[in-house]
Formats: sequence, C-alpha cells, structure tokens
Amino acid sequence: MDQNAEETHRTLGLGGLHKKKQSKNWYYRCTINGKVIDLSTGTDDIDEAEKIASARFLPMTQTTQEEVLAGHVAAARKMQSQCEKLFLDNAWDVYSKHPDRAMPATVSEQEAYQSTFDEFRRCVDDPKITVAEITYQHAEKFAEYMRGQSLAVDTFNRKMKRLRKVFEVLAPYRSGDNPFASKTLMRREREERNIETRHLAFTREQEQQILDELANPARKLKNKEEIRLIYLLAMYTGQRLKDCVLLRWNCVSLEDRRIEVTQYKTGKEVMLPIAPPLLEGLEKALEWKEDGVAYVCPKTAKRYNIKNDRGKNTGAGLVNLDVLRPIRWIGLETSVKVEGRAHPVTQYGFHSCRATFVSFCAAAGVPKAVVMSFVGADSDIIDKHYTHVGSEQQVKALEAVVDSMSRKSDADKIREVLDYIETQPESEALTKIKDILNS
Repeated sequence: MDQNAEETHRTLGLGGLHKKKQSKNWYYRCTINGKVIDLSTGTDDIDEAEKIASARFLPMTQTTQEEVLAGHVAAARKMQSQCEKLFLDNAWDVYSKHPDRAMPATVSEQEAYQSTFDEFRRCVDDPKITVAEITYQHAEKFAEYMRGQSLAVDTFNRKMKRLRKVFEVLAPYRSGDNPFASKTLMRREREERNIETRHLAFTREQEQQILDELANPARKLKNKEEIRLIYLLAMYTGQRLKDCVLLRWNCVSLEDRRIEVTQYKTGKEVMLPIAPPLLEGLEKALEWKEDGVAYVCPKTAKRYNIKNDRGKNTGAGLVNLDVLRPIRWIGLETSVKVEGRAHPVTQYGFHSCRATFVSFCAAAGVPKAVVMSFVGADSDIIDKHYTHVGSEQQVKALEAVVDSMSRKSDADKIREVLDYIETQPESEALTKIKDILNS
C-alpha cells in the first residue's frame, strides 16, 4: 500500500473499520444476526480506533450466546452515544470545522450561516440541550418566531435552508430525520403576491434626466464622471452594477465597437455592441486611463472592492448608495415601506436600468432571444416585459374581433340602402341603383 495514500478501510476480526461520509471518526462495522451494525470508536486516528474496537466491539462478534451478545450491543451503543454527545451551544465549533460544511463564495454569506445558527440557538434557549435532542418541534418554533420578524419570503427560506444544511452535517451526533428537512417549514412565494414588483423601469425622459444631472457641475458626488459612465453602460447594455463597475479595458474594443464580458452573477459570457452615446463616454474615459490600471472606472472599482478586517465586502454598499443619489435628484423614491415587511421594498435603483433596457427592446419588437444575448439568464425580468407586450397584442386582437363582430354585413347595408331609396322621389338614377342592388 502506498504510504502516502490515506487509509480508508482496515479489516478487523469479522468486521472492519471505515469512515462515514458525514463524520471524521472511524466506525467498526460488523454483521450480527444478519444485521449490519456501525459502532463509532469516537476517534479519527485509525490505530487508536483499532485498539478501541478490539477492546470493546470484537468480543460481541466472538460469542454465540444471545443474551451476552445483546448486552455487548447495548453497551457499545451506550458508549457510542456518550462519545458523540454534542451540546447545541458547542455545535457551531464542530460544524465550522467539518469538511462537508457549506462553503459560500462570500464572507457575508459565511457570516450569515453563523448568525442564523446563533439566532436558532437563542430561540431554543437551553444550554443543556444536545444536537440529538433537537426535534421538528424546535424547528417549527423557530419558524413561528421568524414569521413574527416581518421578513421577506426569500430571506425566511434562506435561513431555514442554512439550518437544514447545518443539521445535515451534524447527522452523526443525532438519530432520525433532519429537523429542518420538512417542506412545511418553508414559506410560499404567493404570500407576497400583493407586493408590487421591485425595480420599476425608468422612462426615456427619466434616464436622460439622470445623465443630465450627472453632467451638472452644481451636483456633488464622489467619482461623478465615473458614475455617469457606469450609468451609460447599464442603459446601453443592460448589465448589472458589478459588471459595469468592474469592467476592464481588456474587455473593451473601441475599434470594433464591442464589449466582451463574463457576468459575475451567472458566469455567462456576453458580446455587447457599443452604442454611440456609450462610445462617447468610453472615449472620454481614456482621458483618465493610466498605464497599468485595469479598470475602466478605476476609482469606483477600488471603492467597490473595499473589505473590512474580516474580509467582508463593504464597498459594494457604498457604491450602491452613490448610484442611488442621482435617482433621488430627479425626484424618484428609491424605496417604499410595505406592510408586513421589516425593511422597505426597492422600487427604483440601478437595477432599474436593466429593466428599462429590456422594456425598450420589447416595445421595439426585438426578439426575446436577442435580448437574452445581452442580459444573460434573467428570465424573470425578460418574461415580465415580454408578457406585457404579449398582452398589448392580445388587446389589439380583441379589438379587431369586436370591430368585426359589430360591423354590419353587406346584406344589411344593401337592405338599408333600398329602404332609403324608397323614401326618395323617383328618378332614373335611383331606379338604376335599385336594380343593381336587387340583382
């Protein structure tokens, strides 16, 4: 055996030592009365595990007396329970070191896992309770507590999914089903159907007002020229804030008038033609371009990438506040208070440029597939505006049907003309018309 290879199994007596996927400890597996039994040794050292299994578990495989065998099994299970007892207050330390723990891409989400677990632990409020004693009732109690916090459905469900993952990883310290596995704990999207759609689209006039204000010398804003270019990028390509802020010069070809970018959120590569107003903005950006500077908007990119001591990104929020200010300058409310929500709901923001781009394309009859080649996989925003265009066409079709059904038939028109002629004085012309209509 390769000494550098990690040992995954060792035969011992009538059974063997092995590791379970969810646990770092070694288990002794044997077959007794036709049943496969796994007994934890309580250690991750295989040599130590062999000593423990030899002393505690091998005797049960070497006896045929049913009473003695049952006693060995009971004692072994008791030892297993003791070595795997884990208090809820100590569970995060075990989970956070486990190789199967969730590995979020951002520090914010990593911290969210711990804060959600701490919130659940405080809700249980029992320092002596073990992970094995957590039941569905505890999960249900936590769900009821969160329902009173005026959380959005998505926020609520994310918290429940985090706890489901934590208890999935802690499976070796409990028996039975995951207490957070039940779908009945989750909230349904229809609970928020009465809340208006977020990120309303701008009108053409509103977009122009934003650009005009950003060109107004009287308006003060950090990195204002760069913010104006970032808005131009969004308005003429439909990209998200991060993709606009962190655009690099090596993705831009002014000669070919094209931008090639890999979207941060989806990983989708998109090729974008450069519209004349955007080209003008990019050419102006060449004035502040410096050798060795990768970003098209370097000051804003640097601000966006700010992180705190824990490595959590805090700059994205700062830049988001920067881009909201021009929206307020033109008199639009960026968010509104909604009953049942702890936080206001966004109605106008930088993302509104994306909605506006899609709505303009839809109104102009641009095929849906072409729009997706710009904005990438964002079916909700595309479906919303293309469904709207479809409804307009439905109204026009219905108007045509109504008009057709209300229009008089040719026979009815002829009958009305003949009735009218009968009321008029006789003349050669009227007689000729009457003969033609009756023929």
